[in-house]
Amino acid sequence: MKGRARHSGGRALFKALLAVFGLVLSVVLLSTAFFKWNLGGTGPLLQPRFPLGDFVRDLPGHLVWLVPFMLLQASLIPLRAVQWQSTLRRPVPLKERYHLVAIGAFVHNALPGKLGEIMRSFLLSRTQRIPFLRCLGTVGVCKLMEFAALMLLVTLSLLGPFGQTLSRFQGELKVAVSLCVGLVALVVLLAHWSGPLAFALHKRHKLPRVEGFLHHVSEGLGTARSFTGMAKVFVYSVAPVLASALAYGLALQGIGISGGLFAGAVVLGAISLGQSLPGVPAGMGIYYFVTSWAARSLGASPEDAAAFSTLTHLGTVISQVAVGAVSVHLRKIRIRDLRKGGSLAREAANHVAHDAVEPAHS
Repeated sequence: MKGRARHSGGRALFKALLAVFGLVLSVVLLSTAFFKWNLGGTGPLLQPRFPLGDFVRDLPGHLVWLVPFMLLQASLIPLRAVQWQSTLRRPVPLKERYHLVAIGAFVHNALPGKLGEIMRSFLLSRTQRIPFLRCLGTVGVCKLMEFAALMLLVTLSLLGPFGQTLSRFQGELKVAVSLCVGLVALVVLLAHWSGPLAFALHKRHKLPRVEGFLHHVSEGLGTARSFTGMAKVFVYSVAPVLASALAYGLALQGIGISGGLFAGAVVLGAISLGQSLPGVPAGMGIYYFVTSWAARSLGASPEDAAAFSTLTHLGTVISQVAVGAVSVHLRKIRIRDLRKGGSLAREAANHVAHDAVEPAHS
């Protein structure tokens, strides 16, 4: 009993230390949009990149591009609702998919933990009586095809007016494309072989948990078993990627970067890669670091780059939280049930274990 309590206390301490580390790292990364860190030992440690008072007074002047940016970011919710059906094995009403994507966007942007995709998968599982891991697999295929569409768009951006400037990112782009190809290959292999492996384990009455997990993975990734299925998902994934890239392109154009429309995809790609690093609990800090650095690299002044980071972050959060809050209200879901540790969040976590334990053959 004492050992269990000691182990529980150790886990709590580790989580607390990880949270503190993430907060400190996020603050340091976020500060780079507004300050230069002087680590040489001479002069102040932090040097402002620009007068902060003038920065705040100039922010309202950016509303001319912020409003269309927010509208485009809000449009991602219905576009992803349409996309989602291409990975589902049976029809789910568009209204249902829309509300679940909107609730997921609300959870992702308004609550800690970034559990939006898990929450929308769980809610689909509960409302449509589909095993949770299958639902999560369909969402995973959607995200993977969005990443593939983004890499294609970034590659095409090299042909635009910023081709010369963007050529410096060719090394990173090659790594990103290689990562994308590797992930697609992994998903295709899982889609083709997880089912036969699960059946082989079932015949031998071995490893029932692994068998159940593999079976649900096979069902969730079913779209990836055919080229036609993957191509269909890819086509539906282009629209949300284009909308988001156009939003960032309009923002770059709005801060005075000529031809910035063509560079929106590159900034979006940098954001996606930066925030996909596993185990780094500093998403907001990474966002400000990546977006401000990218804007300065494309020719923006430090003040405009900081405005770009600040307003695109706030615009994304406000637009998606506002749209998602409507769905949360219409579905009569309490906010405390969506938080990590709330009843819905606990049920979602339990479903992961439950689906992995129980094999289901259809």
